[in-house]
Amino acid sequence: MTSGLDAQQIVTTLETLRNRIDERFPGDSLGHVCGEVLDLARATMERCASIRKPLTWLRVIIWTVIAFIIGSIASVLWVTSLPERLPVLTDFVQILEPAANLAVLIGAVVFFLLTAETRIKRRRALDATHELRALAHVVDIHTLTMDPDCLLAEGEDTDSSPKRELTPFQMSRYLDYCSETLSLIGKIAALYADHIVDSVALNAIESIEILTTNLSRKIWQKILMLRAA
Repeated sequence: MTSGLDAQQIVTTLETLRNRIDERFPGDSLGHVCGEVLDLARATMERCASIRKPLTWLRVIIWTVIAFIIGSIASVLWVTSLPERLPVLTDFVQILEPAANLAVLIGAVVFFLLTAETRIKRRRALDATHELRALAHVVDIHTLTMDPDCLLAEGEDTDSSPKRELTPFQMSRYLDYCSETLSLIGKIAALYADHIVDSVALNAIESIEILTTNLSRKIWQKILMLRAA
């Protein structure tokens, strides 16, 4: 039983899909788009590996800076001489506010440093989701003129009407290839979910899966219209 998606299988499936598109629709731009998705899938394998791998150099820098901060505070406290008399309430009030501000500032700096690695990996995942979202919309553009109703119904085209050179069977196959490409784009996005636990990145990944599912559902409505006819 597998514990996650196999990136290599996704790459292999995309290679086969691209060949199927090129063989049935030689020179069509959909084949080029599928090739771009394939290239992105290959790059995803390397990106997921880098996301999974800890940034050792960054961790060394972070813990060195934190150690320096702690050491500096300890040095200041060590050299600070104690007052000859016990502090009264007004002295505590005067010390409390700057001490609280300093504690908040140090806490914010430490939090910023400790979350630096997560933010770097989040940015890598978000950049990938932007690429996947753009490719999903490009695939959807290829289906805009694939209207089964215009293909099956009788009527005259206008001068600005798109050329409809595909048979119902060819259109069905074309739409099916678009749906498969969208599905694989969603699977590429899901690869990142197996290697990152950041909520912001996971929400972006989920939005890609929702987008591709909705676009694919719209395509299948057209396919069902063709098959019903």
